[in-house]
Amino acid sequence: MSLPGADLEFTYADGCWALPMNRPPVWRMEYRLQLRHRDGRVEEICDPGNDLRAPGAFGDKSVVEFPDYTAPRWLGTPPAGEFIDLDVPGVTARLWSPGDGPMPLLVANDGPEYDRLAGLTRFATWFDIPHRVALLQPGDRDDEYSGNPEYVRTLARDLLPAVRDLVPVEKPVVGMGASLGGLAMLHAHRRRPSLFGGLFLQSGSFFDRRLDPQESGYSRFGRITRFVSGVVRGGGRGRPIPVTITCGLAEENLANNRQLAAALVALGYPTGLVEVPDAHNYVGWRDAFDPALADLLRAVWEGS
Repeated sequence: MSLPGADLEFTYADGCWALPMNRPPVWRMEYRLQLRHRDGRVEEICDPGNDLRAPGAFGDKSVVEFPDYTAPRWLGTPPAGEFIDLDVPGVTARLWSPGDGPMPLLVANDGPEYDRLAGLTRFATWFDIPHRVALLQPGDRDDEYSGNPEYVRTLARDLLPAVRDLVPVEKPVVGMGASLGGLAMLHAHRRRPSLFGGLFLQSGSFFDRRLDPQESGYSRFGRITRFVSGVVRGGGRGRPIPVTITCGLAEENLANNRQLAAALVALGYPTGLVEVPDAHNYVGWRDAFDPALADLLRAVWEGS
């Protein structure tokens, strides 16, 4: 979570550790406590005084839900459908299907985590247009999702043909991803404009040298910034398709997501930017599925 200028050191007085702070611009706040032991060890734990937990890719976190937070209405939908493993070189992939016959296809980077932590196929079960979901799991995520042309070739040459060999696909394919997974979907579209008919990008790692100097030590920073700067300058290939971007109001990626959204609009993309009262986490991404993802899927699939 991005809390510029906030003092996050607890103080001890009258037998109690306390950290007064103003509420961030969120409906819910995930956090962990960092303990510094006398022997020099540093340990991160959930808050022992708060039983509410939120799942995450790197383990559970404590969470505070403020009074104005409401969980998505579709969470009560019973899981349905079946999973089929896809035999695709270079990527681990499963296809979720609610039934037989021709259907549209949604392709999700980090798909297994999206499903486990954000209930993606539960949302798909609830949604009113039956569709299949390809859940992609990367090998080396930092390499494959950071603007790597080989990953684009895997999608175009292997993954999508494998799905079409297995089931009939109708309507344009929609791609989605969060963080680096969102960057990878945009990169794939810009290199192969015919792959997707719509993109749902959540808190994309659209790093910029001016906006994101704190990321400059990341090993793929240069590759990412070269790609993003090309889009921002209006260069490269691309066929304008509907794009929805979501980003948390309390995360460092907000400025670069705003910049990227404006650049796509300038390039002629029908682009929506949804700023979510949350941070960089799967529950915040989940809570944006309705209406942001629902509206994008209807726009792409009902309009084609």
